[in-house]
Amino acid sequence: MDATALFKFQSSLYVVSARTAEDYGACIINTGLQLTSTPLQVMVAVNKQNHTESVIEAAGHFALTVITEEADMPYIGRFGFRTSTQFDKFDGIETRETVLGDTYTPACAACVIACEVVQTLDVGTHMIFVGEVKDAEVLSNATPMTYAYYHSTLKGKTPPKASSYIAE
Repeated sequence: MDATALFKFQSSLYVVSARTAEDYGACIINTGLQLTSTPLQVMVAVNKQNHTESVIEAAGHFALTVITEEADMPYIGRFGFRTSTQFDKFDGIETRETVLGDTYTPACAACVIACEVVQTLDVGTHMIFVGEVKDAEVLSNATPMTYAYYHSTLKGKTPPKASSYIAE
């Protein structure tokens, strides 16, 4: 079997974030999509080893921002290659809050979607969160960054916690 055939799926890169009264988390994911239009729902898959996953579970809501091609590797590194338990990912950059209280940055973001978790599904290494959209806002008309762009143009690698990671 050639598992790299799955690399042909088109997906974008996203920052998913959540906040409780005591904690916050944010990380980059490549698995987010609209599930239904009535009610308007999206899903995200977050590795259970990521701190953000436990924060989403505790908060019961999350913000999903679509990353644009304006993002560079330092931006990707800020949200994708550090843990929220040891690094304040929003320090020193412009931040806003969704109607549900989740922090996000409008920098390098095409849109932000505020979701209340309505279902969860444990799929082994990852937890799928289905969120009912409570608010959405277009932030930029810049081109969303696809995972293909991340690999071909930015020369990014797939980290082991990504849902699309395939061991060499």
